[in-house]
Amino acid sequence: MTPDSNVKFTIAFNDPNLDNDKLEAQAQNLLSQMRDLDEIETVDRVLDPNPPKGNKAIGGMLVGLLTAQVNLANAQKLLGFLGDRLVNKAIELEIEANGKKLKVKASSQAELEAAIAAAQKFIAA
Repeated sequence: MTPDSNVKFTIAFNDPNLDNDKLEAQAQNLLSQMRDLDEIETVDRVLDPNPPKGNKAIGGMLVGLLTAQVNLANAQKLLGFLGDRLVNKAIELEIEANGKKLKVKASSQAELEAAIAAAQKFIAA
């Protein structure tokens, strides 16, 4: 993979103990923080590909889901940022790079550290 290759991150907040409003608040908070980072090329909410029938909202969003793209050179920096921000949050992190995908889950600090380490190894390969 070349240093200019893009790496796509999908972050899903999925704590079963939180309602949709709280999951959404977590996603919005992280989205706001990520938009301030120069290393990120794009970051946004994920559109619902199958909105409910009769939905008049244009571009309904999936609850608690974000997607970001960074170049390979900045992927490790984003993982460090996420490791600092997502401690003790129940998340799923999917990383797509060079046509391959890695999906990891974490709901504790130890699991997050293991997930970040796996993601770093995946990106470096």
